[in-house]
Amino acid sequence: MRRGCPDDRTLRLAITLAVRAPSVHNSQPWRWRVGGRSVHLYADWSRHLPATDPDGRDLVVSCGAALHHLRVALAALGWGATVHRLPNPNDRDHLASVELSPRQPSHDDITLVSAVPRRRSDRRLYSSWPVSDALLDQLRTHSTEEASLLRAATDPATRSRLLLALAEARRTQESDDDYCWEVAAWSGRYAGDPDGVPAGAAPADQDGYGGLPLRRFVAPLLTQPPGALTDPDGGTLVVLGTGSDDLRSRLHAGEAASVVLLRATSFGLATCPLSQPLEVPETRAAIRSLLGGQAFPQLMLRIGWAHLNADPLPATPRRPVGQVISRLDGGPDGVVADPRTPTTW
Repeated sequence: MRRGCPDDRTLRLAITLAVRAPSVHNSQPWRWRVGGRSVHLYADWSRHLPATDPDGRDLVVSCGAALHHLRVALAALGWGATVHRLPNPNDRDHLASVELSPRQPSHDDITLVSAVPRRRSDRRLYSSWPVSDALLDQLRTHSTEEASLLRAATDPATRSRLLLALAEARRTQESDDDYCWEVAAWSGRYAGDPDGVPAGAAPADQDGYGGLPLRRFVAPLLTQPPGALTDPDGGTLVVLGTGSDDLRSRLHAGEAASVVLLRATSFGLATCPLSQPLEVPETRAAIRSLLGGQAFPQLMLRIGWAHLNADPLPATPRRPVGQVISRLDGGPDGVVADPRTPTTW
């Protein structure tokens, strides 16, 4: 380790927290290369889901979420992160280069990183308590800081249109045999699988269940809290959009999704990303019209208050961190493996 650089344990911990980020079907489509003064994020196209995500937008948004998680982890560990997005025009897989410098963690840094292990994609019904305008305004401000806009469907007409888009996207995709095969392959996994949507983390498999036509995974249904079926779901649907639809914008959208999810978790809210309605061109265009045609929708989120008697959700598994890290230059000052965990680096 060189002077003024984070030690191996710090870098490993930061990336371990980074890969807790949500990703489409929990595919974890990222690779990390680590040097003495920098961390580099690469897209892993071997984990691309072409039937679900034909143009790769979900993959890049997923990587953006992991990039922001890394920034959060480094800040709490005492390291500033200067991010260079798309640093290599000759390598479009190289999504970001992160330069490291010492900094003093703030109370807010600790608050935000503590939300990383607590965040869950909660596909259950939420309670009837509404999300306040004040909290939505805070989330909107944080998304703006990540070069993205957040539009909340707080009026019944907009919410109804979003629900129609959800239902139409589900019908369209479920008529595609390749899509159905892909969802089956990435959900309902056996216990111990390190990726994919595990059994017990699927939405209810009924049309109109709670008025939410969510994606149907091949997995057992979640147990709803007592009284959930008779208590109107007061969750809010929000859309994250960007001014452009290029690779950089999609990366920013993932970073915005990460900050919104982590901030919402720190407020005590339940959250769940919803990518399905934006994977179908027609429904994505319909949702773009809700943004006035001035922004490109990149991800939807569902945010609300969990029922007071809702049991905590288990963590979704992740691949061992050693499987997604390699040395940048192979030099002696690179990151070394944890001898307790078999790794590739």
